[in-house]
Amino acid sequence: MGWTRWTPSPGRSSRREPCLDTSPPDPQLSALYQELILDHYRRPRNKGTLEQATHAVSLNNPLCGDEIDLQLRVDGDIIKEVRFIGRGCSISQAAASMMTQLVKDKSILQALALADRMSAMMQGDEGAARDKTLGELRALAGVSKFPVRIKCALLPWNALTDAVKS
Repeated sequence: MGWTRWTPSPGRSSRREPCLDTSPPDPQLSALYQELILDHYRRPRNKGTLEQATHAVSLNNPLCGDEIDLQLRVDGDIIKEVRFIGRGCSISQAAASMMTQLVKDKSILQALALADRMSAMMQGDEGAARDKTLGELRALAGVSKFPVRIKCALLPWNALTDAVKS
């Protein structure tokens, strides 16, 4: 199953299954949810609506119900502002928060290159996992060990790619 567009609606989320497992964590899962991820989940950066957005897209992950509404203000080819509204697991929301910090003031080409590196890291590319250009996103490298979580981490990046290509 692929990505589908969604229209944000007031009220309850359309989530079917949560991406966040509420069972007691094992040591491997505990490493996945490290403090940086939880910090971005609890205190997301750049969350909210962007006035005068030039690009916008809404995506969801139908497998677990993660949702993101991403808005950008692009001037020339530079992403000047980025905001998101989203619901979902700690991975998707932390990835969105980290992504918004990383792509601000980057060119569209630089942002797309970062999206490619993030995707490579999620596919287990160890070189990408060590790539310092990914910044805090490297904390999500452990997600690659959990195939059902990869789409959670890539949702904001797919939204970014769709937004800048539209």
